This record gives sequence, C-alpha cells and structure tokens, in this order.
Amino acid sequence: MAQNVTLIATAAMGLESVVANEVKELGYEVNVENGKVIFDAPISAIPRCNLWIRTGDRIKVLVGEFEATSFDELFEGTKSIPWESFITEDGQFPVSGKSVKSKLYSVPDCQAIVKKAVAERLKLKYGLASKMPETGALYRIEVAILKDKVSLTMDTSGSGLHKRGYRVGQGDAPLKETMAAALLKLTNWKPEYPLIDPFCGSGTVAIEAALIGQSIAPGFNRDFASQDWDFVKNKYWDQAFEEAEDKANYDQKLQIIGSDIDHNMIKISKENAREAGLGDLISWKQMQVRDLFLRNENGYIVSNPPYGERIGDRKEIAKMHKDLGTIMKNHPSWSVYIITAYEDFEKQYGEKATKKRKLFNGFIRTDYYQYFGKKVEGK
Repeated sequence: MAQNVTLIATAAMGLESVVANEVKELGYEVNVENGKVIFDAPISAIPRCNLWIRTGDRIKVLVGEFEATSFDELFEGTKSIPWESFITEDGQFPVSGKSVKSKLYSVPDCQAIVKKAVAERLKLKYGLASKMPETGALYRIEVAILKDKVSLTMDTSGSGLHKRGYRVGQGDAPLKETMAAALLKLTNWKPEYPLIDPFCGSGTVAIEAALIGQSIAPGFNRDFASQDWDFVKNKYWDQAFEEAEDKANYDQKLQIIGSDIDHNMIKISKENAREAGLGDLISWKQMQVRDLFLRNENGYIVSNPPYGERIGDRKEIAKMHKDLGTIMKNHPSWSVYIITAYEDFEKQYGEKATKKRKLFNGFIRTDYYQYFGKKVEGK
C-alpha cells in the first residue's frame, strides 16, 4: 500500500487549535476543521500520534471520500476503495455511522450498505466464496455523511485517547484526561514553576501536569487497536515506544500539589498517581481552599472547581471562589486558570479575567478564566 495515509485527530469543540499544535510538534502539516485536525503522514505516524497526542479524542485513518445521494452510489463508492490494503482476510470490521444534512439520512441502512460493500470487495480480493470469517484483528469503520459527502474512516485508537490507563478511581464528575491536558496546554506553565490544583478531585490535572513536566508520552501505559493491524508494522510501534522512552525526562524536578476538601478524593488521587508511575512526584493534601498557603513566586493555579447542583452547594462554591480570589490578591506573580460553568465567577472571585475562553466540559458549556501573573524576575 501507499507509504502515506491521511489521518484525522478528533477534538472536542474549542480544542481544535490545541490538538493542531500537538500534531505540528510531532512534525506534520495540518488542516483544521470543526472537531478535527487532518494531516497526511507516513504510516509510522499512527503509533506516534496515539502515543503522544494529549488533548485529542481519537486518531482515525481516512480511507476514502466521495459524493453519494443514493444507496447505489454509497455501495459502489465504498466498494471501489482498496480495503484489502488495510483489512486482513480474517479482520473484524463493524460499521458505525452518522448522517447530517444529507439525502441518505437512515444511518442503520448506510451502515448495512457499507458493511456489505466492504465484505464484497474483500471476498473478491481474497478469493472467498462464503462470508468473511471476522475472527482476527478489529478494524472499526465509521461512515460519516455530511451534505451528501461520504467520509469512511477506521479508528486506530480503540478506547478513546483519554483512557491513559492510570485512573483506578474517580469522583462524581471527573474531568477527562484530554481536557485536563488541554487546560494545561492553554497556559504557559513550565516544569520549573510550581503548580497547584486546589480542587483536585481524582487528581487528573496534577497527574497530567506531571506527565507533561517529565515529557512522558500519555499513551505509554496502554494498548491501541492498530497494534494488531498488519499494515502498521511492529517496527513502527517499536520505534515509537523507543522515541517515547528517549524523550522522557524522569530527572525533571517538579513542584506539583493537588488538594481537596474530601479526604476520600485525596486517597483516590494518590492511587491514580501511583498507577501512572508517578509515585511521590506529586504532593497531595486534604484541605479547604481558604487554607491555601503559597510559599513561592511565579506559580500557577489550574483547576476545575465543583459546579454544584443544589442551592446550598452554589452558596458554598461562591464562597470558595471568593476565598481563592482573596488569597490570590496577595500573590500577583501567580497565574490562575479556572474552568467553571458559573457565569458569575469573576464577580465572586473579585477580579475580571485577563482572558476568557469558551470550552465544553463534556456537554456542559463552561468558560476558562485566565488571570496572568506578573512574573518576578530571577525567581
């Protein structure tokens, strides 16, 4: 098959530019569209991107694109694609789908037609008279139709990239690992600066910061669907894991603290950090935000405080916002980054943000309030 493929890194709404920067850092040219970053790259990019992309949701291979306004066109267009270059004779290829503003709007029908067309092509190429065995590696195909344009992709990741493999416990509303990494990437924090998450929950922000700080590939401790694919050679995976090992800087000292009012969340955070291989690299403390004590200059607060559902909770959370704002007034060299669904956050905190960015935390519309500290030179 061709040595280059077209890849798509899918992204949560509002994070496309963050994901694009990560892909560029890996050395690939990108095109950014809503919810995705598209780029041409060698096959060896499949392992590299799965291992290194911290803020994207999945890495997909774009197998083919064409226009279709009838089921016949969908069938023939799908069948014309060289699926045998990707899927082995015994490969499993379930088909999922979506359709937006298109004449072919019945997703189950589109899925069934794509499945049949792929099977016909593979049977023809592999010389099979009966149905495909589908006992081997898993190749998840997606048919996506937008304004009559069909895109056929295969998911190289398997589980979403947010599943790093370290989360053994979590709270009621955990922050996705990919979102936590994005919050950090949207700051100019560097590993030599102190970083605190005073509402740490299950520890995701602090753990992601430690992974970034020591240049540890986020996918280092998990498996990916494309590890079983024949066309993604084992040598590419070996090279990618070797690169990840070479780039890791385990000697980098870090000053990262996660604190929470709930002692159970601190226990969970410690377990998650151990599972991530970070051991005692992060300090965990059970305390209220009003007890926050900042010893150093030029530090960073990055946090996702609880949003609260009940009226009583909202009053308590408003008080926490106020307490944090009061403390930070005395530490002008510190930068503060808070993601919250509270529209009155600035009023409660007591200061207007330097910058505000709209983000979606899952399906919840939030704002990312950014307060830039005035750095103290020589500190």
